[in-house]
Amino acid sequence: MTAHPRPSTRRSRVGLFRPSLSPWVDLREPAAADAPGRLRAVFLGVSTILLTDGETAVLTDGFFSRPSKFDLAFKRLAPNRARVEAALARFGLSRLDAVFVAHSHFDHALDAPLVAELTGARLIGSGSTHNIAVGQGLDHDRCDPVVLGEPMRFGSLTLTALAAEHSPGDIAPGVIGRPLRTGRVGDFKTGDCYSLHVAHPDGELLVHASANWLPGALDGHRADTVYLGVGALGEQGERFRSDYWHHVVERTGARRVVPIHWDDFTVSLEHPLRPLPRLVDDLGSSLDFLSGRARDGGVDLALPVLGRRTDPFRT
Repeated sequence: MTAHPRPSTRRSRVGLFRPSLSPWVDLREPAAADAPGRLRAVFLGVSTILLTDGETAVLTDGFFSRPSKFDLAFKRLAPNRARVEAALARFGLSRLDAVFVAHSHFDHALDAPLVAELTGARLIGSGSTHNIAVGQGLDHDRCDPVVLGEPMRFGSLTLTALAAEHSPGDIAPGVIGRPLRTGRVGDFKTGDCYSLHVAHPDGELLVHASANWLPGALDGHRADTVYLGVGALGEQGERFRSDYWHHVVERTGARRVVPIHWDDFTVSLEHPLRPLPRLVDDLGSSLDFLSGRARDGGVDLALPVLGRRTDPFRT
C-alpha cells in the first residue's frame, strides 16, 4: 500500500499561483508491464483514460485539442486535428472499440467524434454529445445512446453508464438541442452527466469524472478502484468533500482512488501536465483531504502520470 504524505501546512496563495506536485511525488502510479489479457489503464489528461486488455480498447472522453486560454476567451472551438492525430500516434491509439463521453462540455466532448472517426470506435454519449458528433459530420450510425444502468459489452469489458451530477459551479448548464460544429465555451452545454462503471475479469472500476454525486445513483455497483474527478473539489467545504468521499468511494467499497481532472486543460500535451491555477482550483487542498481520508480508511491513493500504462487494480 502506498504511503500517504501528511497534509501540507503550506497553502497556495490566491491568484495564478500553481500548487506544486512535489509534495505528492511518492503517490505517482508505477508502470505495469503488459500481460496477455490483463487490463491496463493509461491516463491521458483531464478525464481521458484508456482501458485495454490488448484485445479490447475503450477510451473515456478523448480530449486532446486542449485549446489555449486565448482560444477559450476569443475563438469558436473546434477539434485541432493535428493535435488529436499527434496524440493518437503518441499513445498508440490506432484502434478503439468505444469512446464514452462523461458529459458534453468542451473538455470532454470536443474531440470525441473525431477520435471515434479516426479509430473506428463507437461513440457513446448523451443526446447533447450526439449533436456535437452530427455537427462535426460523424455518421449517425456510429453513435450509440446511453441507457442508464444497461450494460454494454465490448470484448471482455462491460460498460454501464450511471447517472451523475456535474461539480458545483457548472459554467454551461443545459442541453445542446441541435447539431453543433463549432462554438464558444458556453455552447458546449453539459447535457446529461454520467459515471462509467467498467467490469473486467480482473476487477471492477468506476470513472467518475465530476466532483459531485447523486444520492443512490451508484447503489448496487461496487468498484475496486475509482478514478475520482477532483476538479473544483479544492474550492468546496469539508462537509461537501466528506459526503463526496462517502458516496463515491466508501459506498462502492473502493480500495484504491486515482484523482483525475486536476490538470490545466489549456496546456498542450507537448508540455508536462500542470495543476490548474489557484485562481480556478486548489489541488493541494484536495490532495490533503484525499490523502487523509485514504490513510484513515486503508485506501490506496495514486496520482496518475500522463501516458503511463498502469494496473488499475494494483494495491
